[in-house]
Amino acid sequence: MFNLDDPKRWAELDPQDMRGLLAAFPMQIREAWHLVQDLELRADFPIANVIVSGLGGSAIGGDVIRTATAEDLRVPLLVIRDYSLPQFVNSATVVFACSYSGNTEETLSSYEQARQAGAFIICISSGGALAERARAAGFPLIQIPAGLPPRAALGYSAITLLGSLRALGLVSDVREPVEETAELLSSLVRRYVPAVPEPSNNAKAIARGLHGKIVAIYASSRRLEAAAVRWRGQMEENGKNLAFHHLLPEMNHNELVGWRYPDGALEKVGVVFLRDPEDHPQVQRRFDLTREMVAESAGVTFEAWSEGKSLLARIFSLICLGDFVSLYLGHLNSVDPTPVEAIELLKQKLRA
Repeated sequence: MFNLDDPKRWAELDPQDMRGLLAAFPMQIREAWHLVQDLELRADFPIANVIVSGLGGSAIGGDVIRTATAEDLRVPLLVIRDYSLPQFVNSATVVFACSYSGNTEETLSSYEQARQAGAFIICISSGGALAERARAAGFPLIQIPAGLPPRAALGYSAITLLGSLRALGLVSDVREPVEETAELLSSLVRRYVPAVPEPSNNAKAIARGLHGKIVAIYASSRRLEAAAVRWRGQMEENGKNLAFHHLLPEMNHNELVGWRYPDGALEKVGVVFLRDPEDHPQVQRRFDLTREMVAESAGVTFEAWSEGKSLLARIFSLICLGDFVSLYLGHLNSVDPTPVEAIELLKQKLRA
């Protein structure tokens, strides 16, 4: 049995120190806020809508902020993961072009479409072609630190986007939830880091239960969609482990029926239910009943509750747990969590 408490094994499997990047996440939240707390952005037109264009680790920040500000944001916000933008994008649209590397081909394509449509563009990147184009065209550029795997830069991508929305007058003052999030994450990291032994480490316990299984993540559509997307992506990128997700109540109207076949295969699925205390009461009942029904077929089920006062903090509390679960799942799979060879191989083939 793999020992998740062996420091020598951590170093062997994680030479690029993904564990350290996860532990530094609270500091990243604070640094990102420092970048934008005094940001000045002026749009001399009535803003009709906001688009966040990005892929993978550069898009998840948009998902987090879209859900965290849903009850406060004054205009619609969409996250687009594609080469093309919607036809309604025009001079009344604010487009955030988000690419950590600055070279994501889908984002560069949508950037050009936004420019041609006359949209107000704000670029969030560590450099690359996107930063160069922003400077040449005179668009605002929020440059974040380079040298990280994009998925490990979520604090920068989410908080700089949130600060930008505040600077545009589209959300209320967000200082308090950002500060709460950083403080809460500092506390959670201390619970989940490798030095905390498995009997006392919930992230290690969940990873142990999910090992050898396809991972299913279920969350509420209203508040925790972004957390579910993040969990799925981290299981896949850090853990190199297939995963999927769905949202309640929609899952109860289709996928629930699928928990019957293939006969004998469903025990190879491990399920995590992401819960929030402020979900609709009927959604809470649906979670309880769904877990009872799914547990009859699944190999294992877990329940993880969000923590914190603000919705931003609660979303990030579950993201923090999932990030560490994915790290330990990668250890159990005996893989280095940082490289993503399959993605790099696909990029090479696309360029050929």
